[in-house]
Amino acid sequence: MSRFAAPIAEQIWDMKYRFKQADGTPIDQTVEDSWRRIARDLARVEQDPDRWEREFYTALEDFKYLPAGRITAGAGTARQVTLFNCFVMGTIPDSMGGIFEMLKEAALTMQQGGGIGYDFSTIRPRGADVKGVAADASGPLSFMDVWDAMCRTIMSAGSRRGAMMATMRCDHPDIEQFIAAKSDPARLRMFNMSVLVTDAFMEAVKADGSWELQFDGKVYHTVEARTLWNRIMQATYDYAEPGVIFIDRINAANNLNYVETIAATNPCGEQPLPPYGACLLGSINLARLVTNPFEDAAELDPEALQKLVATAVRMMDNVVDASKFPLPEQAAEAQNKRRIGLGVTGLADALLMLGLRYGSDEAAKQTEDWLHAIARAAYLASVELAKEKGAFPLFDAEKYLASGTMRAMDEDVREAIRAHGIRNALLTSIAPTGTISLYAGNVSSGIEPVFAYAYTRKVLQKDGSRTEEEVVDYAVQMWRDKFGDTPLPDYFVNAQTLAPADHVRMQAAAQKWIDSSISKTINCPEDISFDEFKDVYMQAWDLGCKGCTTYRPNDVTGSVLTVSESADKAPGESAHAPHEFEGGDVIYMSEPLDRPEHLEGNTYKIKWPDSEHALYITINDIIINGHRRPFEVFINSKNMEHFAWTVALTRMISAVFRRGGDVSFVVEELKAVFDPRGGAWVKGKYIPSILAAIGGVIEQHLIAIGFLEGEGMGLKSDPQAQVVNGDAPRGKACPSCGQFDMQMVEGCMTCRSCGHSKCG
Repeated sequence: MSRFAAPIAEQIWDMKYRFKQADGTPIDQTVEDSWRRIARDLARVEQDPDRWEREFYTALEDFKYLPAGRITAGAGTARQVTLFNCFVMGTIPDSMGGIFEMLKEAALTMQQGGGIGYDFSTIRPRGADVKGVAADASGPLSFMDVWDAMCRTIMSAGSRRGAMMATMRCDHPDIEQFIAAKSDPARLRMFNMSVLVTDAFMEAVKADGSWELQFDGKVYHTVEARTLWNRIMQATYDYAEPGVIFIDRINAANNLNYVETIAATNPCGEQPLPPYGACLLGSINLARLVTNPFEDAAELDPEALQKLVATAVRMMDNVVDASKFPLPEQAAEAQNKRRIGLGVTGLADALLMLGLRYGSDEAAKQTEDWLHAIARAAYLASVELAKEKGAFPLFDAEKYLASGTMRAMDEDVREAIRAHGIRNALLTSIAPTGTISLYAGNVSSGIEPVFAYAYTRKVLQKDGSRTEEEVVDYAVQMWRDKFGDTPLPDYFVNAQTLAPADHVRMQAAAQKWIDSSISKTINCPEDISFDEFKDVYMQAWDLGCKGCTTYRPNDVTGSVLTVSESADKAPGESAHAPHEFEGGDVIYMSEPLDRPEHLEGNTYKIKWPDSEHALYITINDIIINGHRRPFEVFINSKNMEHFAWTVALTRMISAVFRRGGDVSFVVEELKAVFDPRGGAWVKGKYIPSILAAIGGVIEQHLIAIGFLEGEGMGLKSDPQAQVVNGDAPRGKACPSCGQFDMQMVEGCMTCRSCGHSKCG
């Protein structure tokens, strides 16, 4: 009998976590084999590996403890991959050589599958003098474009997708350009972006004071603090970025503030880290630990929780020794501090099982109590490890106990740390768990509310046909199994019906006992007023959050999806699924289209600096059901050095176009190619390679014929685009599976159909 609660869970395991040979032949025959592989690998550093393999297997069994995806996919495979999820790279020097050395380090880290964060505040502003070359600096955003191109290239090379976070201080002279960067939907798409907001800035905002923008001691501009704050708010209101990180609060609350200063986070924000900082992640599945669900005696088993946390801490500590690292600096940082990020998933489902409404005062109090229990158990487990294996090398008892969250920790835990030390400097974090939550039976993700009680998923079969299956939230399925068709109670709420204040209340309750940070999205309705929207961020600041990320439906990132109607529909939930409308699928034809005798098209000229002769790109179109779409491409040049690859590209792109469907990925793949010899500046924009230039030409053609919405955007009015009641397309197609199932969860665009996540 399958251990999976739903077909989607087994599909996620097979696609993302199952160990296979290079030709696709499975090595893990069952999910139990995967659990055994992970347990064995993480137990091999123990003095009694057989005992700990059994203990670790028990923790993994039935999806009680969920190591992050990189551990689940990579442990025990002997592959050259890192098991760490999160890296913040070294401080970027303000020199050309140093900047490109950092770019190389970023590429090496992303090649092994790590998500990275960078603070670009250390690069001099645009227009500043560059001594010795009689030139003006191009500014940090120009170099972010180069990083963006590098990330596209690494992604197109086929390795596990990495993601990037860019931060900039609120007093950097280029902060206004940074804030506005994502207004261009084609720019910096590989980055999440956040402003580092200081306490002094927030005080100036509240006092309606002035604010100096400066670099290296020189004041470049003076602005009104409230005006700058409103620009940040307007940008995230309009296109969901940048996020806000309260950086002084993060440094004040850091257990290690006596040896490090933090200026950046990992891509989804749950790990503020110092230069070369590294952290691994894992989650306790609270939904699996509730006894007597939906009954008066329902509770989260405290003894089971304590034991599971202790085992998870030991497993994660062993990952520090078992993992490979892209750079020696990252290995040293991990060994010296032994940071881990133990979090939770299934919180909303667990609250439902206890009859608590997510976002209520009672649910916030219960959340705080559970996370206090987890933090206490984690710290005590780390003390026990310190007794056995030694404290982390940079441990200083007095300085550590006077720092960060330790000041609020229970006195008996503080005494134990003073007496014996502690193995791991920081222990708790709440990370994005979208994919592993699907793998665990569609439990609610992280500390997010239930997104949808049920939805219909269309699955593309190998023969090209599609089948439908219902994907049901874990707690809702448990309710159905227990009570049949009885309607869901009123305390069942979801992301579509919650007020933003409820989200913030839950984030603040969780933050009290999380020593790192939290990846969470505060969903806002499209019609929320700008003043109400700004109040969400002020509430986050006033309640002690370390940052704030919101998502409001907008033209740049798309709309929030609606969900399907069922007997379980609660008041306020939408009655439609995005999959149920005519024309709602991207259709891929099993046989290519026949070529008509005559086709219309256009020819474009590309002049590339390194090529003596121009390239000529001809794109011919076909009309299907009144809609124009690309059919074939011809690439020609007198330069014979280009002959072989231009012929190959002509044939491959034309073959893809003739299969139909959403072929916009061709543009994305070409634009992602990064030439190690360097690209070129064309019309004020950096193009990373001649192939990227070809991709840009094809993209502009597809926009001109109405196939694409715009630069960097998806389908426009193609007959396969999703249409709702005759309106414009809602939401974006998943770049992995093509379905319109993308949603913003925990700060990351995530696909409900295949588990694809922007954050890896």
